[in-house]
Amino acid sequence: MIDWIAKAEKLLLGRTIVKIEWMSSEETEETGWYNRPVCLQLDDRSWIFPVMDDEGNDGGALNHYKAGKTEVLPVISVGVEIGD
Repeated sequence: MIDWIAKAEKLLLGRTIVKIEWMSSEETEETGWYNRPVCLQLDDRSWIFPVMDDEGNDGGALNHYKAGKTEVLPVISVGVEIGD
């Protein structure tokens, strides 16, 4: 049995987010996806980004929850540009 908590801790615990961007339309199309997820680069130069399911069939949204309030970092459709 895989210890998923240990695996997540090894990959993420103590890391710092150093860059945030949405996956480009080009990168998204290369994966065969239709939705561009937010991507977080960590201090070890790795990237994390949400996917819609365990098989990685498309980009997914990311929820942020704090003190009873939820905010969503949505997926952006391919070809739709976002402002800075």
